[in-house]
Amino acid sequence: MKAGHAWVFGASHGIGRALSEQLHKAGWSLALSARTPNTLQPLCEAVEAQCIPCDATDRDAVNNATQFVFQHQRPDLIIFNVGDYEQMPASRFNAELCERLNKTNYLSACYLLENVIPLMKGHGGTIALNASASSYRGLPNGGAYSAPKAALVNLAESLRPELAEMGIDIRVVNPGFVKTRLTDRNDFEMPFLLEPEEAAKEILDGLLNSKRFDINFPRALTWPLRLLRMLPDQLFFGVIKRKVLRHE
Repeated sequence: MKAGHAWVFGASHGIGRALSEQLHKAGWSLALSARTPNTLQPLCEAVEAQCIPCDATDRDAVNNATQFVFQHQRPDLIIFNVGDYEQMPASRFNAELCERLNKTNYLSACYLLENVIPLMKGHGGTIALNASASSYRGLPNGGAYSAPKAALVNLAESLRPELAEMGIDIRVVNPGFVKTRLTDRNDFEMPFLLEPEEAAKEILDGLLNSKRFDINFPRALTWPLRLLRMLPDQLFFGVIKRKVLRHE
C-alpha cells in the first residue's frame, strides 16, 4: 500500500502513538484521535497531523469525528486502536466490568463502522481493528477482556466478504503482550513482551506489505494460542487445568 492519508484512533499513547510516528516517517498524512486532548495535541504537532479529540465510547462523538475527518480528507487507512483491560477471576465476576470493557473493546468499533462504511463504499480503503491474541480462546481471569475482543474478530470475519464487494478491506490485528499502560496492570510474567515500537512495526508491515486478514504476532505466542483454538473442548480444558490453574 502506498503512502496516503491515515486516521489513527487511540493515538496518544502506546501502540497508537508508535503507529502515528512511524506512519509520519513513512510519508503518510495523518488525522489522529484520542480521548484526552492534552496528550494528543503535542503528538499532532510533532507529526503535523490533524487533531480530532474523540471518546470512542461515545456514539455521537464518533459520528461527529467521522464527519469532520471525511469532509477534510478521505482516509485511505483507518486504524482503530482502542481498548481497555482488567482481570476478572470467576470468584469476582462483575457485570459492570463486563459492560465497561464491552463498550470500549467492541461497541466502540461498531460506532466507527456504522459511520465509515457508507462513506467508504465505492471509494475503497482499509479498516484495521486492533483486537488481541487473547481472542483466540477464553483463558482464566481474562474473560471480561477477551470476550469482546473475540466478538470484534467475529464481526470483522462476518463483514469481510460483504465489504470486499464494496471495495473496502477490513483486517484484524491480534498482538500478544505489548508494554503499555494496560499490561502494566498485570502481576504475572508476560512471555515475549514487546515494546510499542516493535508492535507498530509488525502491524504496519502486515497492513502495508501483505493482504493478511489476521495480523498476529509474535508468532511464538500466537501460533500456540491458535493451536489451542483447534483442540477438542475436553482436551483444551484439560490443558488449562494442568498448565494454567495449577500455577495460579
